[in-house]
Amino acid sequence: MKETLGFILFIFLGCNVLAQSGNDSIVDTQPYAVTDSSEQDIPKKKGLFKKKADKDIVKKGISFGPLPVVAYDQDKGFQFGALLNLYDYGDGSYYPNPKQQWYIEASAYTKGTQQYFFTYDTKHLIPNVRMSLATTVMFDKAMDFYGYNGYQANYYHDSVNYWKKQKDKEGMPTEYMTAFYRLERLAVSAKADFVGNIWKNKLFWQASYYFGWYRYRSIDTTKINKGKAEVEKFSGQTLYEKYLDWGIISEKEREGGFTSALRFGLMYDTRDFEAAPSRGIWAEANITFAPHFLGTTHSYCRYMLTFRHYIPIVKEQLVFAYRLNYQGCVGNYLPYYILPVFSNIGKEYDRDGIGGYRTARGLMRDRIQGLDVGFLNAELRWKFVRFQLWKQNIYLGLNAFFDGGIVTRKYDVSYRGENNPLMEEEYNKYINSNTSDKLHMAAGGGFRIVINRNFIIAIDYAMPFNKQDGKGSLYINTGYLF
Repeated sequence: MKETLGFILFIFLGCNVLAQSGNDSIVDTQPYAVTDSSEQDIPKKKGLFKKKADKDIVKKGISFGPLPVVAYDQDKGFQFGALLNLYDYGDGSYYPNPKQQWYIEASAYTKGTQQYFFTYDTKHLIPNVRMSLATTVMFDKAMDFYGYNGYQANYYHDSVNYWKKQKDKEGMPTEYMTAFYRLERLAVSAKADFVGNIWKNKLFWQASYYFGWYRYRSIDTTKINKGKAEVEKFSGQTLYEKYLDWGIISEKEREGGFTSALRFGLMYDTRDFEAAPSRGIWAEANITFAPHFLGTTHSYCRYMLTFRHYIPIVKEQLVFAYRLNYQGCVGNYLPYYILPVFSNIGKEYDRDGIGGYRTARGLMRDRIQGLDVGFLNAELRWKFVRFQLWKQNIYLGLNAFFDGGIVTRKYDVSYRGENNPLMEEEYNKYINSNTSDKLHMAAGGGFRIVINRNFIIAIDYAMPFNKQDGKGSLYINTGYLF
């Protein structure tokens, strides 16, 4: 494992260095800059750790290059592919914030996920308006599905893990195979987001158009079983198929549908720097309208509240950051295929729901699904060394974190299947109808390599407090969580 991690870091660092271009200059600068450095002079100040690092190399022009994607996610496996990350710093007055940026990625995971992303973000194409565009295509041949309402859905972790450890799989029940908790999903989405100033470049309006198409199906057992010994092949029903039989997922929604939505919101942002803030508040409140007349298959209305706070503990070295997020629906209905979608207004593309790297580390992917859900992240970020290498500004960091999530309003999982005692008995085995969810928790630590303040290599390991949420997860990815 150590050799693998070393190779991954070498690929990330080496390729990013080779990809840099433009006429750079060296100036005195503080380690963090205001949100729009084009409007203020870059202040001169002593550096972080030693005099040699006082002078930052200010990037100019376009920094770009094709990079290999080499990463790891406990839920999805090893990731491989290619990406193109472009930053336009203009004449250098914008640095460390880019004037505009593009991101293109095509990659796949060893556990079957394929993903294709394109994003574009600019503050200067439309006067006084920030525009962010994103298009995504994601295909999961074996997406995680553990049921709804958190701990109300039983996950038999001991039995699943017991059979995973056995060399002889003879007699293994199909409900304890990994494939039992999987389904197939194809998700295609596109969005256009716009943000404009209301007050002193701190309070902003948000407006967005969002389109998505989601197709859900049972896993393809031919592909899942390919190359496996006969006793390891999956041949029974999956949990997803049982939810269909029990009537929890209705026939009209069975294979998914279209979403065509308008979103509106407000944002308050006083961060000193977007990619890795050291101080400030970043708060958002928005609502999504997805009515039939816009082309939505199953209309709904949803809202999201997010509060992020960055508190400097030791100036320019140690930061305490936390995020509180709450998603709810207006009324008592959401299409089931929307539950695992975590959608932002801004330059980020859509993510999976609560559980996994971008929401609550250490918890199994999409473990927490309900009508109303919330999650939190709290972490200490220590930037312990800063230096220049091959004409690049680099710093290294460590972080310790606590993540959690909870369902606050349940999705309707009442039994609506056939009048069949055996089927109802099986339903009661997997669903505790009288149980309310409680906080799912995980904690861990991580390491960061930050190049030119925007390209961030992230390694995190998290361990859940409850076995029903998983058994520990390792993530190698890019960026800070928030």
